[in-house]
Amino acid sequence: MIRVLLADDQRLFREALALLLSVQDDVRVVGEAADGAQAVELAARLAPDVVLMDLRMPVMDGATATRRLRDEQPAVRVIALTTFDDDADVFAAIQAGAIGYLLKDASSERLMEAVRAAVRGESVLEPGVAAKLVSRVAQLPPAVPDPLVAPLTGRELDVVRLLAGGRSNKEIATALFLAEGTVKNHVTNALAKLGARDRTQAALRARELGLL
Repeated sequence: MIRVLLADDQRLFREALALLLSVQDDVRVVGEAADGAQAVELAARLAPDVVLMDLRMPVMDGATATRRLRDEQPAVRVIALTTFDDDADVFAAIQAGAIGYLLKDASSERLMEAVRAAVRGESVLEPGVAAKLVSRVAQLPPAVPDPLVAPLTGRELDVVRLLAGGRSNKEIATALFLAEGTVKNHVTNALAKLGARDRTQAALRARELGLL
């Protein structure tokens, strides 16, 4: 059972989201927070697996709350779920430690995919958000990256290029005509070779190496 904490200052949205999650057999909403400070407090008490975190909240914003959770409860996975995808919000959330970034108009299927992926330690990003991150890295001063211990295979490189575009394992499998389990293995191998802890870091590392 995946334990989820909701953090959003809009009560109606929290209630709707809780109702949506309640029909999932493998998900349980363990609490609701109206601001970032309350989210940090409840997470310490309720030990959720995943926090769905709005970014613009009173008392403590979502990025600050995410950073606190990363430092105090690193096992908790945070997915930014917000109305905004401007650069400042995107980079603040990712730098704070959010493992995923979705907009509130995402489909219920996409949301559930993100929640389940977060528990597995995988990132799910809106395609536009992934593009912003890659673009941001492209603007950084060039650096000489450490070479890979082992090169990516052609198929691993295909997978990395698609995940850098925000594609999920299921979407990558469809695009490459592979089984989803095969894609998962390729992702795992690629992350290991790139020395990345998650998909977002893998995309950034691949961009540094000129693979994208």
